[in-house]
Amino acid sequence: MSRHFSELACTAAMSASLLLAGCAPTEISSSTSEVSQAQLRGHIEFLAADSLKGRDTGSVGYQVAADYVAAEFSKLGLKPAGNSGSYFQEVPLVEARRVKGSAGVTLHTSGGDVVLQFPQQFTMRPDLVEASQQLTADLVFVGYGIVADEYDHDDYRGLEVEGKIAVMLTGRPQSWPTEEGAHLGSGRQKARYAAEHGAVGRIIVHTPRDEKVFPYEENFPYLDVPRMNWLDGTGKPDAYWPQLQGDAFLNLDAAAELFAGAPTPLEEIYQADTEGKPVRGFELPGAATLSRQSSHRKLSSPNIVAVLEGSDPKLKQEYLVYSAHLDHLGVIKGENGEDDIYNGAMDNAAGIAIMLETARALQQQPLKRSVLFVAVTGEEKGLLGAGYYARNPTVPRDAMVANINLDMPVLVFPFADVIAFGADHSNLKSTVEKAAHQAGITLTPDPMPEQAIFVRSDHYRFVQQGIPAIYLATGFTSKNPEENGEVLWQKFNKEHYHQASDQADLPIDYESAAIFTQININIGRDICNQEQRPAWNEGDFFGRAFN
Repeated sequence: MSRHFSELACTAAMSASLLLAGCAPTEISSSTSEVSQAQLRGHIEFLAADSLKGRDTGSVGYQVAADYVAAEFSKLGLKPAGNSGSYFQEVPLVEARRVKGSAGVTLHTSGGDVVLQFPQQFTMRPDLVEASQQLTADLVFVGYGIVADEYDHDDYRGLEVEGKIAVMLTGRPQSWPTEEGAHLGSGRQKARYAAEHGAVGRIIVHTPRDEKVFPYEENFPYLDVPRMNWLDGTGKPDAYWPQLQGDAFLNLDAAAELFAGAPTPLEEIYQADTEGKPVRGFELPGAATLSRQSSHRKLSSPNIVAVLEGSDPKLKQEYLVYSAHLDHLGVIKGENGEDDIYNGAMDNAAGIAIMLETARALQQQPLKRSVLFVAVTGEEKGLLGAGYYARNPTVPRDAMVANINLDMPVLVFPFADVIAFGADHSNLKSTVEKAAHQAGITLTPDPMPEQAIFVRSDHYRFVQQGIPAIYLATGFTSKNPEENGEVLWQKFNKEHYHQASDQADLPIDYESAAIFTQININIGRDICNQEQRPAWNEGDFFGRAFN
């Protein structure tokens, strides 16, 4: 049975439509004459309203937002492309919370037991399946805990890990390319490597190099944030390895306790990590006990999916995918003890608004290929909705030719350039460059490659299914010579990103929003009318890794 729009969402959507219909669209130039700033503003103000309570995954507010997006898709005449003839693809989820006071790490050393203090010396996530766990096992240091044939690197080579707790440093070798290294050194990949080598638990050790970038204490605000993942058809969480029965993250002081009496002093290991020299593994003396209790809740939250059908008899069987996450952080208790609503106006009501306005423009002219619009849930919980859709698409997976992801365009100044994270990996780069030029904007290289943003948003779940993708974002250059765009961008990031102040009353530059939308429209028309589908560059790491 198809889902019904909630009464609140229908009323709100109709009210918004009437309001927008009464406003003359604000057009800025011939290059964006088909884009309505009024439409963009209306979508952002509705989705970032306090009444939606921050659109937390699985919440009532998120469902109202989902119904609104579905109503907009319907109003545009887009066909439902969810499940059972609806716009909705329900994503089954599990939420896990660590039981307060249950996290424990005890080191069993030759000098006696050392009980570490939570959270001062270690942090620990809940388990996604088990309610109660206690693991005691020997220890083995596995360097970074990475296996990478591409770089002839195997931290497990020559080590006996079966039945032991794998101890590993955060990060990866510094000499590796940033994006490739971020993939190989991700927590998800490191857990897989450990499980495949027979480890029964993991201890991740903080380093002085990482402390400079992300101090250990910055984990404290997230100690009680629940862990969440999507469930497959058997009820198993994605990327879950049941043999890993415990994990902990240790600060520098606790790491010193763990490596007391080790064959290689911890100071030498840290120095090698800092200087980019090889880090070798070895058996650690003693053992450790890891314990925790977790509570669980099953829930669901929908992706919203619609299709604009192409006109070419053959090419309409292929799909360009636009994605944008609809969720945000919900309601979080502030420092004053009161609940703060994290509205997520820029992150990512703006991305959804631009996707809706792109859809409105693209359906005005016939396109050869079809276009799939996917508003995904659970991005803030770990790219969950995108991961579920990419693994369980409602169209054939190999029919999705490319993904354009829209996540938090920073629209607080008149940007003169755009960034397409991941563009260097496929021939999408030339398409984006052309589309930006048509709107009077330049395409610039990634200005912060050290942050490996290519692997940190929803498009990456499509990449992992072999689909060329980019994450399009506003750049650092302002058209106003009296403004420093990078300073304004960083100011937004520092003061408003993942803060309660990310609201619709920010000084949003809707002229810039219209230009950014026009670039997305230009990209869509180009890809959909090309005879050849987008392709990975020859020999590209990601093209080889996931094809």
